[in-house]
Amino acid sequence: MPRYQNRPDVRKAVADRANNCCEYCRCTATVSLSAFEVEHINPIKLGGLNTLDNFAWSCRFCNAAKNAATTAPDPQSEELVLLFPSREQSWRDHFAWDNDGGLTIAGLSATGRATVSCLQLNRAEFVNLRRLLKADGKHPPLDTPPDEVIP
Repeated sequence: MPRYQNRPDVRKAVADRANNCCEYCRCTATVSLSAFEVEHINPIKLGGLNTLDNFAWSCRFCNAAKNAATTAPDPQSEELVLLFPSREQSWRDHFAWDNDGGLTIAGLSATGRATVSCLQLNRAEFVNLRRLLKADGKHPPLDTPPDEVIP
């Protein structure tokens, strides 16, 4: 029997809730080279539960970068802060598409900056993919309008 988070009905519920986009880098699963994963926001080994509220839809790259981390240093203050809790807060409260045409993600808060850094949300592969998707009219994702960029 598959683990709870790998059941087809659970995967579909988590993917639908996330509009089929990674809840961290906002990449859409339809253009990913690898299958998306149901990620534990709070890892089991740190007391997290196998519940829908503790699951995020994540590309393999973000899930691997996050691993079991729940905190990371804010690059600006060097203070240890919580990583973005996708079930508890809005992406827009912590991130925006930067004024480079939406190719990179800017952290708007300590949590946003720490998450961008820890998960390497602006690594070259992501920026290149966003550039290609933008040229095809498929970036940024529908739930993050292109005019929502930092000035």
